Amino acid sequence: MNTHYTATAKGLHWLMALLIFGLLALGFYMSDLPLSPEKLQFYSWHKWAGVTVFLLVWLRLLWRLTHRPPAYPSSMSGLQQALAHTGHLVLYVLMIVIPLSGWLMSSAKGVQTVWFGVLPLPDLIGRDKELGKQLAELHSALNIGLLLLIGGHAAAALFHHLVHKDDTLRRMLPVRANSKI
Repeated sequence: MNTHYTATAKGLHWLMALLIFGLLALGFYMSDLPLSPEKLQFYSWHKWAGVTVFLLVWLRLLWRLTHRPPAYPSSMSGLQQALAHTGHLVLYVLMIVIPLSGWLMSSAKGVQTVWFGVLPLPDLIGRDKELGKQLAELHSALNIGLLLLIGGHAAAALFHHLVHKDDTLRRMLPVRANSKI
C-alpha cells in the first residue's frame, strides 16, 4: 500500500501553493496602490496567475479522480478524517470560486480578462458598477477565508508531524519517501 501521493499530485500541490501564495501577496499589495501603469500591470499579472490556478485546479481534480490518494494514517480518528476531508473539499471549492469571483468582478467592472495578454476571455456578465463593488468585496472575503484555511491546513500537517509523529506531512513533501524529515 502506497502511503505517499504521486509525484504529479505533489508537483501540482506545490506549484499551486506557490501560485496561490504569490496571488495572495500580490492581491493584497496591489489593492491599496494608487491608480498607475504599475498597478494595472500588477492586475494583469494577478489575473493571468488566477486563470492559471483556475485551469490547474481542474487538472488537479482530474488527477485526483483518476489516482486514488493514500489513505489517512490509522492513527487519525474518524472526526479528524472527516475534518481533513472537509478541509480539502473547501480548499478545492475556493480554488474554483475565487478565480471565478475575480473574473466576474472584472466583467462587472468592464475590464476584460486577457490571459497572458494574448487570449481574451469572454466577459461573464454585463457591466454593472455596483455589482463590481460587491464582487470585489466577495473576492477579498473569499481570499481571507482561503488564507485562514491554508493556515489551518499547514498547522494540521505540522501538528501531525510534530505531535502525532505520523506520515501526514511527509507524504506530500517533494522529497523521497525514505527521507528523514
